[in-house]
Amino acid sequence: MGLVTSHISISLDGFVAGPNQSLENPIGEGGLRLHDWVFATAAWLRQQGLEGGTDNEDSMVVDEVVANVETYIMGRKMFGGGTGPWDQTWKGWWGDDPPYHTPVFVLTHHPREPLAMQGGTTFIFVTDGIESAMDQARAAAGDGVVSIAGGASTIQQFLAAGMLDELYLHVVPIILGAGERLLENVGDPVLEPVKVVASPAVTHIKYRVVR
Repeated sequence: MGLVTSHISISLDGFVAGPNQSLENPIGEGGLRLHDWVFATAAWLRQQGLEGGTDNEDSMVVDEVVANVETYIMGRKMFGGGTGPWDQTWKGWWGDDPPYHTPVFVLTHHPREPLAMQGGTTFIFVTDGIESAMDQARAAAGDGVVSIAGGASTIQQFLAAGMLDELYLHVVPIILGAGERLLENVGDPVLEPVKVVASPAVTHIKYRVVR
């Protein structure tokens, strides 16, 4: 059975999204600054089928966090489309060829048929909780990695439930001041640092979640 991991960019004051999130601004005001470091890497551009970018420590981390990932779990808010019953025309933020290329299990309260996209991504909508999503994701992943993609609430639920093996934080040296915090409502997990990678743009800290 493979690992269950999660990685996410976070500000120095603990936010993973800025304030006033909306369909027009899903990461909130100032939230895009959390991801500037990744957009500059050669690894991220390669994953989009593009050339260029910088091959540095940050690029190696981008390659690392997608290695052996066979399936993802995300929350309804990360998939988007608003709240309540589904607008069937909404197919996510990523266009016709999302970047996952694996099954993606979306936590929601509202049923929806699986949504097959280009490039091997299929969104599967799970209405019966995180345990069911994890069981389905593990079955799909086999010995590969299950990645909890986000957002904050989804990562919190899996961390609080003791289902997460590793948490990789990309600490960006900015202050957002408000928004969506990551490490709230997670109980008192023991996080053991196992790796630190630093660059001028971001500090990457990988934690093992100790059972």
